[in-house]
Amino acid sequence: MKLIILDRDGVINQDSAQFVKSPEEWRPIPGSLEAIARLTQAGYRVVVATNQSGIGRGLFDMATLNAINNKMIKAANQAGGRIEAIFYCPDTAESSSPFRKPAPGMLVEIGARFNTSLENVPAVGDSLRDLQAAEAVGAAPILVLTGKGAATRAAGGLPERTCVYEDLAAVAQELA
Repeated sequence: MKLIILDRDGVINQDSAQFVKSPEEWRPIPGSLEAIARLTQAGYRVVVATNQSGIGRGLFDMATLNAINNKMIKAANQAGGRIEAIFYCPDTAESSSPFRKPAPGMLVEIGARFNTSLENVPAVGDSLRDLQAAEAVGAAPILVLTGKGAATRAAGGLPERTCVYEDLAAVAQELA
């Protein structure tokens, strides 16, 4: 099975310092939906793993998160892609949750749910915590320069095996 794990905000859709708090605020990054379609058509099972501390902060509720995710799934479907599953952690950074990236719990759960090793599975993110979670489970960390990605690269300290791409479209072009 070919699996790819994507962060949501800053990878698939525009990120916001004020959080994406409604379906109306969810806007895809140009080329990202087509990239998901290309990956799907190349046989990848696309899974999203996303920290969503806006829930823990009380900025939005589960119904709103579900509406945002449904909009994303529908948009990917309309572009010819498929998102197999969405894993999220609602906890804030102060929680010490084992599921909140950079902790690997969410990715471990993905491996268990799909009954597969995450060794060298591409894991795409725009922040250091995405890459650290990937490294912790043996996945292949991929940094995109969209969202917080350019600032993440500039800050340095990336895991040794990190590959860097302009955006998700460039990742899909390389892998598919």
